[in-house]
Amino acid sequence: MKRNEDFKADLLAELRRDPDYAAEYLSAAKADSNDAFLVALRDVAEARKGMRKVAKEAGVNRESLYRALSKNGNPSISTLDAVLRTLGIDVKFVASQRSDSQAQGLRRPASTARPRARKRTAA
Repeated sequence: MKRNEDFKADLLAELRRDPDYAAEYLSAAKADSNDAFLVALRDVAEARKGMRKVAKEAGVNRESLYRALSKNGNPSISTLDAVLRTLGIDVKFVASQRSDSQAQGLRRPASTARPRARKRTAA
């Protein structure tokens, strides 16, 4: 067996054995790039259930799933949700650390901003 084949076999075995490792693997891949995430999700799908079973349970055509989870894939959010749900993986959103100038663009418009509490003053 070639060296990278050993790596792939070991990776798939670890992904199959440990769901927490699979989640960490996906998180690390997503932090790297969208392309890396799609390839990692394909690895997890292959390891955990196999692409045929994932496609069937997610309600996605198997060939379409292979294309969607390729390096240049462009799956819909509903496809990603179905695949992740099938694999028993939840998505968690976490606020990133941004500078104040970056956060400015995310603030609510003045018309929808919540009013600030007024300070009480002693009479």
